[in-house]
Amino acid sequence: MGAELQAGGKGRKVRPSMNVTPLVDVVLVLLIIFMVIAPMMVKQFWLHVPKKETAAKPDQPDEPDDPDRVPIVVTVHGDGTIWINKDQVTLDELPTKLERIFAARDERIMFFDAEDDVPYGEAMKALDAARGGGAVNIAVLTDSVIK
Repeated sequence: MGAELQAGGKGRKVRPSMNVTPLVDVVLVLLIIFMVIAPMMVKQFWLHVPKKETAAKPDQPDEPDDPDRVPIVVTVHGDGTIWINKDQVTLDELPTKLERIFAARDERIMFFDAEDDVPYGEAMKALDAARGGGAVNIAVLTDSVIK
């Protein structure tokens, strides 16, 4: 806070005046801080959830005749075994087998399922290997297909 003296003789009065320079400095520093921190606070995870279908579904055959129409389901069991549909593979074989499967297909869509007792790290290793095998879209199954 500053003071201003009036020029004059005996009646010199002090008039207070506000110095806004420190206020502007603080506001600009806060603006810069928020501009730097704001992009770091935004975390997004895109999740595509299918819409609930209330209409009756048309009857579809259980096993499609076209091999391109058979969905690829990678399943991790509680004992550590990994399956591609009905074929058992190891973690090291998973990327190469998926590369061969995707080479014959137009779309690189894969479904992933794991039993409840599979450790999270093991499931992530299988997902990483599948991504390394060329899976572009990976859909995580919510209803278990493991029988």
